[in-house]
Amino acid sequence: MNRRTFIKQSALFFVLANTPVAIGSAMQRDSNRNGSQTHDSHIKDRLVKKRHFNQTYTADIFLEKKYLPVLDLSIKRLKRIERLVGFGNFCLLNFDDAINISKSYSRIGLFTKQELDFFETIFYFKGQQYGFMGEKPIKSITGRIIKKKVKKIPYTGNYLYQGKPIERYNRIKEAIGDQVVLTSGVRSVMKQFLLFLNKTKSSNGNLSMASRSLAPPGYSFHGVGDFDVGQKGYGIHNFTERFTQTDVYRKLVRLGYIKFRYDKDNDLGVRFEPWHIEVT
Repeated sequence: MNRRTFIKQSALFFVLANTPVAIGSAMQRDSNRNGSQTHDSHIKDRLVKKRHFNQTYTADIFLEKKYLPVLDLSIKRLKRIERLVGFGNFCLLNFDDAINISKSYSRIGLFTKQELDFFETIFYFKGQQYGFMGEKPIKSITGRIIKKKVKKIPYTGNYLYQGKPIERYNRIKEAIGDQVVLTSGVRSVMKQFLLFLNKTKSSNGNLSMASRSLAPPGYSFHGVGDFDVGQKGYGIHNFTERFTQTDVYRKLVRLGYIKFRYDKDNDLGVRFEPWHIEVT
């Protein structure tokens, strides 16, 4: 058995279920009285969790405490790499690139075996176990962004895939004007790792809570064409439901060709993201 196969099969041993009192616990108890949950109650449960995405629930999956130091170490190393290569370049950086950089720069330092195993475990652990029911467009941790297929969008620091994504963005810009800004474009596996692990840390190791706000590595459609937009000057509020109060959002809704990846009624276990434009 090769190392990667072992990591895939042993992924469950890296995490455990915790059972704190939570918003969804009463619903879970009611369903248990009737035996196994019905399909409808599963959907209802996901809707509750999606609306209250920063709460802790009975079935949430946590990192074991002994892996929290590895989580911290991994985040710090990824941040050092991001500072070295720059924000835009880090969005294109693949797993093998990151390993090679860690070997070449002493101020980055080599990834430890624990870290590499940790990355593979997180990547190959099924998102459905976290409660993330979306598709997984990137199947391999070594998946890469082909640089000649993307283009940097001026004054944004972000890249978009050429073809349909750039065409969609340009149509939005033409229709809405300078009020709309590109807030996030192409994201490599390593960029998604940094975002997801940061959210996991701020969630006290709660992988399920992190997955309600961010797609786990491999599950993000930012890796294959989707992008985020916001209102100019609106800052961090572009990534909250307050964005729905902006002129940009209202104009997006009126554009018949715009579809949001995680709309308000989605049953994928993901919070409402009115800024995330579905392309693929």
